[in-house]
Amino acid sequence: MITHLKGKLVEKNPTYAIVECNGVGYFLNISLHTFSLLPDEENIFIYTDLLVKEDSHTLFGFAERAEREVFRLLISVSGVGASTARTMLSSLSPSDVRDAIANGDVPTIQSVKGIGAKTAQRVILDLKDKILKVYDIGEVSQQSNNTNKEEALSALEVLGYTRKQSEKVVDKVVSQDTSLSVENIIKLALKNL
Repeated sequence: MITHLKGKLVEKNPTYAIVECNGVGYFLNISLHTFSLLPDEENIFIYTDLLVKEDSHTLFGFAERAEREVFRLLISVSGVGASTARTMLSSLSPSDVRDAIANGDVPTIQSVKGIGAKTAQRVILDLKDKILKVYDIGEVSQQSNNTNKEEALSALEVLGYTRKQSEKVVDKVVSQDTSLSVENIIKLALKNL
């Protein structure tokens, strides 16, 4: 229902923020990751997720769209509630959570307070396939802003290769010749996959 807020940052704490939009103050539960990314300037844009239960309506805020997607996936797992998901995103960055799930890294997920071995295994089992689909949502490649590279990676994903698997090969191809067209990047990458 409420997908994002754009307004005045009234208050910012490690666990919550208050954002005023047109005279209405919204109380947002946030992770430490979002807290560290929220600017101290007055006007902000923040992604949200509204959880509706019988006895409460709770609004969660996220500095990045990718963090919101990881949060949504985590709360879809049986035994993982919103507070556990928020704790996980406070202890680990969204990319650490994604990597741990994608690589089946039970000890990393289990290192989060409140998550035991069975829950960690269930998180990995339930989300391993889904997490790869949101692997790069809202993130720009840090190494280069090469749109040909991004288009080639998207095409390889459509062809059934995972983003992580393709990225190493495409990076290698692009590093050898940065002037390659999308088609040539894909052709050379397919030879090495």
